[in-house]
Order: sequence, then C-alpha cells, then structure tokens
Amino acid sequence: MIPSRPLDILIDQSRKARDTAGRALAEERNAHEQTNAQLEMLQRYRGEYCERLQQAMAGGISASTLADYNRFIRSLDDAIAQARNLLSQQREKVDSSSEHWRHHQRKLTSFSALETRRTQLEQRQEDRRERRLADETTQNLLARRTPRDGRSPF
Repeated sequence: MIPSRPLDILIDQSRKARDTAGRALAEERNAHEQTNAQLEMLQRYRGEYCERLQQAMAGGISASTLADYNRFIRSLDDAIAQARNLLSQQREKVDSSSEHWRHHQRKLTSFSALETRRTQLEQRQEDRRERRLADETTQNLLARRTPRDGRSPF
C-alpha cells in the first residue's frame, strides 16, 4: 500500500523507526545476556579453581605451584572485573535503547490516535451526507405525492 496522505506517511515512517529501534534493543539485550552468561561462567570457574586449590593445599603443594594458582586466580579476578564493567556498560545501552524504542512507540501511538480521529471524523461526515441525502430523497418523494383526499401530505 502506498501512503496517500501526509499522516499516512508519518505513520509509516514512525512504524519503521520503531521497528528499527526494536531490533537495536533486541541486539543490545542479546549482548547483555551473553556477557552475563560469560560472567557467570567465569565466576563458576573461579569457584571451581579455588576448590582445586583447597584440595591441593590439603595434600601439600610447592610454593611455585601455589604461586601459579594465585596468579591464575588473579587473572580470573581481572577477567571477572572486566566482565562486570562490560555488563554495566551494556545495561546502560539496553536502558538507552529501551528509552529510544519507547520514544518511537509513543510517537507512533500519537500518529495512530490522530489517524483514528481523522477516520472517525470522515465517518461522521459521511454519515451526515448519507442522512442528508436520505432526508432530501424522502422530502422529494413526499413533495411529489398528491393528496387523494385534499389533505396535506404532512
């Protein structure tokens, strides 16, 4: 369908902008969920590695092995901190994208409301035209009738 009126064009453009914003929001949410899953995996892995360290220490380990465990745990801590930082940034992007989508949805809703009002107005005008035509037709028919007994047709 080709939009024929400026309001139809605005509605079409608003719908496209809203849909584009919705896709961007979905992408941001997906990236957020992936980062959250990575963070949870890193945290689980750190917990498992700490348990291994505890088990190794219970059996006795060398100082160099303990240093290796600690170095690896620190690297996991750094990765966890980076993932948390990235997760926070992505949360902000999701919030921003969500607000952007809501903005376009409100705009589309406003234009749609105007379209509804326009359609209702056009329908009322058409109803009035039809009533006026029906009234004129009835009056014309009554005016053409000739009274049989001499009385007025009204």
